[in-house]
Amino acid sequence: MSRIGKKAISIPEGVTVSVGKDNVLTVKGKKGELKQTIDRDITVEVKDGQVSFNRPTDQIRHRALHGLYRALVANMVKGVTDGYERKLELIGVGFKASNQGNLLDLAIGFSHNIIFEVPKELKVATQQEKGQNPIITLEGIDKQLIGQVAAKLRSLRKPEPYKGKGVRYVGEVVRKKAGKTAGK
Repeated sequence: MSRIGKKAISIPEGVTVSVGKDNVLTVKGKKGELKQTIDRDITVEVKDGQVSFNRPTDQIRHRALHGLYRALVANMVKGVTDGYERKLELIGVGFKASNQGNLLDLAIGFSHNIIFEVPKELKVATQQEKGQNPIITLEGIDKQLIGQVAAKLRSLRKPEPYKGKGVRYVGEVVRKKAGKTAGK
């Protein structure tokens, strides 16, 4: 039995979970609404303020889906109650970030600025203080979407291993390599 799949998800106050036709699970909370299509083999029970998942057999596929859907729905419940936040920092001389609404303007060492459009489901904020690295903050209710957008922003200029310049997550540690050693 999947250890994660066995655990029931407790529904906090102010959150409603419902299973519609075609096995579409809807989670509504104070921050918004999220939907997830559940595989037809996995059965979902919503009762007594808890959501539980059951699988028909012990096949590898069913075991994998059992834990997967439980984890996805737990993330949805947390998202509509608290929300998620991801921070990225730009490390490098002259690196800048600014935003107007959901348009992000990045100066990260290329000959031109990069204009990145953040999906409307997310809120983006930039912060630039003197003597500090610029920080981009992404907020929203969909953990998957925030992770995907943050990964896309990071891929625009990954941290390089010699000086550590680039876009990285706040708190991320980049292993640095030793540079060339001087000749004889």
